[in-house]
Amino acid sequence: MDDETQWTMTDDKPDLLKIEQVWVFIAQDDEGNEGVCAFNAGNLGWLPMVAADEKRVDSLRKTAEKMAEESGDKIVLCKFSVRDEVEVFE
Repeated sequence: MDDETQWTMTDDKPDLLKIEQVWVFIAQDDEGNEGVCAFNAGNLGWLPMVAADEKRVDSLRKTAEKMAEESGDKIVLCKFSVRDEVEVFE
């Protein structure tokens, strides 16, 4: 695992990877309305521009820049780092 990875290794389960933070590319219009950016990934359909590590953020940067340029909207990269488990589905 390289230094850029933002996963947390747990002591009780050393092979367990846990997401402790996420980055989200958010489009913001002139009025301040916001929405999560997404891109068409062909056969996979529309994918939200959300990442759990910096390597993925870097891979989405050019897409965000192109979206901002073509749409005229501001694209904001936000990092959320407080984990609050709201519900568990089993």
